[in-house]
Amino acid sequence: SLVETSDGFTFIYKTRMMKSISFALLASALLGGANGFAPPKLQSAKTADLTKLNVNPDGSTGWDSFCGNDSLELPSGEGARKFRRTVYTHDDWVLHRSQDRFIDYVAAIFKSGVYKNLDNEVRAMTFVAGFVVVWNCITGGYTDLEGIQQAALRPDLPVLSMPLSAFTLTSPSLGLLLVFRTNSSYKRWDEARKNWGMNINHTRDLVRMANVFYDGTGVSPEKRAEDLNHVALCTWAFVRSMKRHLSPEEEDETQFRAELFQKLPQQQAEMIINAAHRPNRALQDLSYAIDSLPMHFMRKNEIQSAATIFEDNLGSSERILTSPVPLFYSRHLARFLAVWLVFMPLGLYDAFSGSWNHAMLIPATAVISTMLIGIEEIGTQLEEPFTVLPMQAFCNKIYNWCMEIVSWAPGDNGRVMKEVRPEHKYFTDGVDPYTYSQY
Repeated sequence: SLVETSDGFTFIYKTRMMKSISFALLASALLGGANGFAPPKLQSAKTADLTKLNVNPDGSTGWDSFCGNDSLELPSGEGARKFRRTVYTHDDWVLHRSQDRFIDYVAAIFKSGVYKNLDNEVRAMTFVAGFVVVWNCITGGYTDLEGIQQAALRPDLPVLSMPLSAFTLTSPSLGLLLVFRTNSSYKRWDEARKNWGMNINHTRDLVRMANVFYDGTGVSPEKRAEDLNHVALCTWAFVRSMKRHLSPEEEDETQFRAELFQKLPQQQAEMIINAAHRPNRALQDLSYAIDSLPMHFMRKNEIQSAATIFEDNLGSSERILTSPVPLFYSRHLARFLAVWLVFMPLGLYDAFSGSWNHAMLIPATAVISTMLIGIEEIGTQLEEPFTVLPMQAFCNKIYNWCMEIVSWAPGDNGRVMKEVRPEHKYFTDGVDPYTYSQY
C-alpha cells in the first residue's frame, strides 16, 4: 500500500512488511522449535515393550543389552534403574573393550537413560538461548532470509549480553563442585558393592567351615545333611532379607515373601516376615543354627565371627541408604549449575557472530547443558546405589553356592579321610589328649 507523508514524499512499505513477516516467522520458529534440540519425550515404564530387552532371569543385564535395538523405547526416571544392574561376563568385557564402542555409544545417545532424565532442564536452557537470539534480533537488528541486514525493530530496548570472563572465572568452581559430587556418589556405590562382595565371600566361608568342622561322630548322614542344609538356608535367608530391607517395598515385597515360603519352613518364614527388622531376625536364626551344630565351641566361635561380619555389612548399607550427601551441598550445586547455564547464552552470544543471526548459539547451548547437567545427574543416580546393584543376582548365586557346598562330604573326592590325631581330639571332642578329661 502507499502512504502520503506530510512532506509530500511517498514510501513503499511492501518490501519491508514482507521482510518483517519473514522475521516474525523466524522468531516463532526459534522460540517454538527450541525444544527440538532436547532429547525426545520418553515412554513410561508401563507402556515400554520390555520383552525385547536382553535381561537375565535374576534381573541383571550385561554390556548395553538394549544397544542397537532401534524399535525399543526404554522407560525413563525410576523405571530405568532396574536396567542398570550390570553383571559382566568375559563376553561382555570383550564388547566393553571393542574399538567400535564410541560409535555404539554415540549412536545410542538419544536412548541414554541419563540424557532422557534431563528433558525438562535441557528444554528450559535451550528456550533461554532461543529467547536471547530472538530478543537481540529485535533490539539490535537481524539478517533476513535474503541475507540483507535489517534495522532493529525496537532499538530503544537493550541488547542482552554479558562478558565471557564472568563464566571463565566461575567455571573452575563449578567443575570442582561437579567432580566432588560425582566422586562422593561413586564412593557410596563402591562401598555398597564392597558390602555385597563381603556378603558373598563370607557366606561361602561360613558354610564351608560349618561343613568341615561338623563332627559327624554318632550322627547319621541324614541328620548331618539336614543340619548343614539348615545352616545354608539360614545364610541365604539373611542376605535375601537384607536385599529386601534395602529395596523399595513395591518392587520386592511380593517376590520376597514367595521366595521365603518356597525355601524355608513355614514358621521360620513367617517369623522373618513379621519381624520389625527382618535381617536381624534372619541373622538370629543363623546364629541359632550355628550354635546347634555338633562341634567344639572354639570352632563355633570361628563360624560366628563370620556371621558378625554380616551385621557390619548391614549397618554400613543402612548408613548409605539413610544418609545422603548433605542436602545443602546438592542444592547449592543444582542452583549454581542452573544459574550458570541460564546466563551462559549471554556470554556466548558474541562468540557465534559468524552464524546467521547467532542461531548456532541454540544447539550449542543444548549440547553444553546436556553434558554439564548430565554430570550432576550421574552423581544423583549413583548416590543411592542399591536399586542399581544386581542384589537379586547376588542372592541367587549365594543360594546356589551355599547349597552346593553343603552337598559335599568328607571323602567324596576319593581320598580316604585320616583319623583325627590324638593331639587334635580337643578340637573335635573337647577331650584333653593328655588327661583325657572332658572340657
